[in-house]
Amino acid sequence: MTVKTAIVTGGARGIGAAIVKKLCGMGYSTAIVYFGSEEKALALSSALISDGFDAFPVKADVRDPAAADEAVNRVFRLNGRIDLLVNNAGIAGQKLLQDVTNEDWADMIGVNLSGPFYFCRAVLPHMLRAHAGRIVNVASMWGQVGAAMETAYSASKAGVIGLTKALAKETALSGVTVNCVCPGAVDTDMLAGFSEEDIRALCEEIPAGRLGSPEEIAEAVAFFAEEKNSYLTGQILGVNGGFVV
Repeated sequence: MTVKTAIVTGGARGIGAAIVKKLCGMGYSTAIVYFGSEEKALALSSALISDGFDAFPVKADVRDPAAADEAVNRVFRLNGRIDLLVNNAGIAGQKLLQDVTNEDWADMIGVNLSGPFYFCRAVLPHMLRAHAGRIVNVASMWGQVGAAMETAYSASKAGVIGLTKALAKETALSGVTVNCVCPGAVDTDMLAGFSEEDIRALCEEIPAGRLGSPEEIAEAVAFFAEEKNSYLTGQILGVNGGFVV
């Protein structure tokens, strides 16, 4: 029996690592796509293999279309199929619009929006030939409503939402679903620059009264990956404790 194969970009840490663990538990052979976190990617892969799962690291700069193509082709050469793509790689930053440099903007769009585009484009030929596949993009609640001092980030994540909706319409007849998970404030190292006081103030704004966990985001991704949910496509699922409704 051929094992289903998943690709998770930004899979070495935080939300991405939680997604990788969840998918391995669901029986996927999972490619951990990383760029700057080689040590964490290798450690995660080793730990999962020792637990009897199949997870392997693949290095790729998601901003580079050739790197995206090569990463996808490598996974296909190894496993002969690609069933699920999770576009999770992302960066964030807080600046007033007038302080955002050209480099800041290029990096934000490159990682957060171009990366998902390149990986979607790379996996689609394999999925379309199989007449089956799942794509789950990870955006943000700020892509849904916008955030002051995060204009570049909000714009990039809003683009991911638009990409999701448009591609879902293109691929629905071909058996490929495309959906999007929009996390709220999640307890990862993206909040490392926040003080304890900042975190407390943030939690007071969240109706659920707490930060989300990476595992809760992974559950939402897994929901869209389930075979029984094949009638769901083009959907945007907010996982934010009621922050954005």
